[in-house]
Amino acid sequence: MAFMQDYKAHVNEREALGVPPLPLSAEQTAEVIELIKSDCTDELLELLTNRVSPGVDDAAYVKAAFLNDIANESVKVDAISPQRAVEMLGMMLGGYNVKPMIDALKSSNKDVVGAATKALSHTLLVYDAFNDVEELHKAGNKAATEVMTSWANAEWFTSKPKLSDKITVTVFKVDGETNTDDLSPASEAFTRSDIPVHANSMLTAKMDDPIGIITELKKKGNTVAYVGDVVGTGSSRKSGINSVQWHMGESIKGVPNKKTGGVILGSTIAPIFFATAEDSGALPLELDVSEMEMGDVIELYPYKGEAHKNGKCIATFKLNPNTITDEVRAGGRIPLIIGRGLTSKARSVLGMPQSDIFLTAEQPADNGKGYTLAQKMVGRASGLDGVRPGMYVEPEMSTVGSQDTTGPMTRDEIKELAALGFNADLVMQSFCHTAAYPKPSDITMHHTLPDFISNRSGVALRPGDGVIHSWLNRMVLPDTVGTGADSHTRFPIGISFPGGSGIVAFAAVTGSMPLTMPESVLVRFSGEMQPGITLRDLVNAIPHKAIKEGLLTVEKKGKKNIFAGRILEIEGLPTLKAEQAFELSDASAERSAAACTVLLDNEPVIEYLKSNVTLLESMIEAGYEDKRTLQRRIDKMKDWLANPSLMKPDADAEYAAVLDIDLNEIKEPILACPNDPDDVATLSEILASDRPHKIDEVFVGSCMTNIGHYRALGEVLRGEGPVPTRLWVCPPTKMDEKQLTEDGYYAIFGAAGARTEIPGCSLCMGNQARVADNAIVFSTSTRNFDNRLGKGAQVYLGSAELAAVCAILGRLPTAEEYIEKTKKIVGKEGEIYKYLNFNLIKDYKLA
Repeated sequence: MAFMQDYKAHVNEREALGVPPLPLSAEQTAEVIELIKSDCTDELLELLTNRVSPGVDDAAYVKAAFLNDIANESVKVDAISPQRAVEMLGMMLGGYNVKPMIDALKSSNKDVVGAATKALSHTLLVYDAFNDVEELHKAGNKAATEVMTSWANAEWFTSKPKLSDKITVTVFKVDGETNTDDLSPASEAFTRSDIPVHANSMLTAKMDDPIGIITELKKKGNTVAYVGDVVGTGSSRKSGINSVQWHMGESIKGVPNKKTGGVILGSTIAPIFFATAEDSGALPLELDVSEMEMGDVIELYPYKGEAHKNGKCIATFKLNPNTITDEVRAGGRIPLIIGRGLTSKARSVLGMPQSDIFLTAEQPADNGKGYTLAQKMVGRASGLDGVRPGMYVEPEMSTVGSQDTTGPMTRDEIKELAALGFNADLVMQSFCHTAAYPKPSDITMHHTLPDFISNRSGVALRPGDGVIHSWLNRMVLPDTVGTGADSHTRFPIGISFPGGSGIVAFAAVTGSMPLTMPESVLVRFSGEMQPGITLRDLVNAIPHKAIKEGLLTVEKKGKKNIFAGRILEIEGLPTLKAEQAFELSDASAERSAAACTVLLDNEPVIEYLKSNVTLLESMIEAGYEDKRTLQRRIDKMKDWLANPSLMKPDADAEYAAVLDIDLNEIKEPILACPNDPDDVATLSEILASDRPHKIDEVFVGSCMTNIGHYRALGEVLRGEGPVPTRLWVCPPTKMDEKQLTEDGYYAIFGAAGARTEIPGCSLCMGNQARVADNAIVFSTSTRNFDNRLGKGAQVYLGSAELAAVCAILGRLPTAEEYIEKTKKIVGKEGEIYKYLNFNLIKDYKLA
């Protein structure tokens, strides 16, 4: 019983952390099976029943094979009858258990047939095995007909309890804003796929003993609801929802170390976080929470749309979407979509009319107006001319991205979806968040995740290649729709709706994703860029203008944000290069926008795709997989280049708001101030305030940068010698690094005393290197939440050009000093802001 001794030691280790043991590995499952065969105990049966991950996990394969042998009576185990074996197979969601259950429909053992019929009737992830059940049904197999009828009648759904008319919750309230860094700290990113361990870090940087408080609140006997003024801003990480559900949700039978359900209440809930809660079976509700305090007992009446405290209605709300009660009943939006599809398919086989069991999404009336660019892109992906705001669609996902701190979770979700292949046209996995300073678990992931992705026809990058977005953007087709498990998946030449790892796995596996079309906000630039002004200043000009017009507030209580949950559509800069356009679309994440479009002329997109064809061809030559997927994308790019045409918005398209920004009026840099990307101000406004002026550290890196920024940095630093600040330099891709080295810029960075990092995310997410505690930092990175770049750090966000001046001076410059120091750039713009066109590089090969 050496296995049990080792396993109990593991249990004790985990118990000391306050968490359950890890799910069994394939090897451990095999050992448990051998012990069950020789000397079965209740403990061993419990391990096999509830401690093996379902779907197409390697351990699930071992478990399913053993139970199949018992079900077909080729192996006899006293403690597990053939009927019980099938019942255990039925708890495995789908994948390796499906064929054994279908085979059991043909068994001569009626108890086995009965168990298989019941188990299959409640199994949704059958995919092509549906055809096997259909064949048996048509051949007269009564059990198969019973399964098909059960699917058609949606018994998998109707057997689950409806959402209660009244839900009593105890309030766990976090005042102000909760971002996903608070719920899922980047410093603990390496534990994200280990949900219980990662959940221990929830809110630890924001409040004292949050887990202890939740434990005390549970003693009141009610569901504990997560409540906040603004909930879930920031990244798309599903680990934030996982942590909330681990502490406040319900266990899932047969699925170890994961929970579902839970209630989330917020005056504002960030759109990606809201959608991820939907996908995961939680009930997110937006309502006024100002009268809710920690420990309050609240009665929620979902169908009436009321929240009561002490018998008094303190807030009202509307269920959104109107189908959310079905989503909660089904265990989440994803199982509901899969189940509805299965029911529809079964009804078609049986010649039954469309089911009326499920709620249907409310669809807006067609107002006859034109469509925005986003509405046309999503329309084409949905087989329509366009879609109206509020319309529910399931657009085709042409391009799907995954990065390495969410990749292990996406892998687990793919396994739970029982998927052995991708239906999305291109799925790409990067390793940009962990390449520089990998922990042991990261090294393991670097070795195992690439094959998992490429074996399913995905494209796997390599550690050191660089930032996910800088690569994924080069694989996008114009005017197409995609998604990614990183909130900055924001295509410059199409549109992307980023999401959590669950919906990204679903999009990769099925090739589509659910979407209720958001409204759009138009940002329209006019005029001419003024001397010294950069695109990063235009990024910050958007919230600056919104604040001035009363459409955005920095204060979290009663926060206004015209962009939240809407699509940001940018016009007036049609000649931008695609790399430049991404700087604008990328920053829409900081606006809490659902997505972004940038209206470009044909020429920059043609230039970009010609370069990208060469890059993808060089990837195939360099041995990147899956080469068939890469070649298919190359062919589609060439097809587009043969007849280049881009969508344009209609003149009479309607927007929720229009912001007009005159470039002639932007005469000095605009920065995001510590520590809120919405808190923007001009350089002069900052210097006239009591905000910090001294700068300790400067970071030039992240997906917000491209090669032009590093050339500009180098030109401003040229001849200045060592800088008084700690300067970090991290280009986004290895291609940028190679070109900058060949151009001599790394010598300049070295002379300045810069610390150069391996291409990737570096400081940006805060899970690798960190700035000094309490440092005042100027950064080109994406966001500046508390403690993100370093503990207690105060972080300004702005351009690489201003970063260079801050590095030299050790402080924020005046507007005049900035213009003077950046005169070195004047006259060289054509060479500095020249982007990598691989097709123009003779005999280009990917190093």
